[in-house]
Amino acid sequence: MAQTATVSVRRTAEVLQGNSGLDFSLASVTAGEQGELQQLPPARVVAQNVVADVAEKGPGVTYPVVYLFCDKVENRLREKFRTFSGKAHLTMDVRVTDHHLGTIEDRLRLYVDAATQVLDNHRGDWGEGMYFAGGYEVTFSPVKRGGKNYVQTAKVQFDLDVSLD
Repeated sequence: MAQTATVSVRRTAEVLQGNSGLDFSLASVTAGEQGELQQLPPARVVAQNVVADVAEKGPGVTYPVVYLFCDKVENRLREKFRTFSGKAHLTMDVRVTDHHLGTIEDRLRLYVDAATQVLDNHRGDWGEGMYFAGGYEVTFSPVKRGGKNYVQTAKVQFDLDVSLD
């Protein structure tokens, strides 16, 4: 089961960091928008499940950032002779910070739009026995103190159908 979570997170990170990943989607989402958003280089897609308060106490946290993790795997044994055939439930935790309370939510929504656009553009077979059907759910949390002054997060949750030998 742990292998399923690890492989799912690694493959999702590759999709997010690829040529048609977050940076590409961010450029198309922000076209025509006022102001410029900071790009999300591959180093800012972090495969780790850590709350914002703890992450900020660690060295070198830079915003915006996307934390990617698998919070649950389900082996439904749909395929008779596979070791694992089920679902991996993944979460992208998108975090932004700003000096001004009035602009942080708009910035977060643009980053979330870019993240969901990557998912929309990558429906289908992801290779390595993984398939993304296209569904996801976004949950926005309230603004809190942190980062440069304020920090806000959004969770983008989705499932991968996984079939491993």
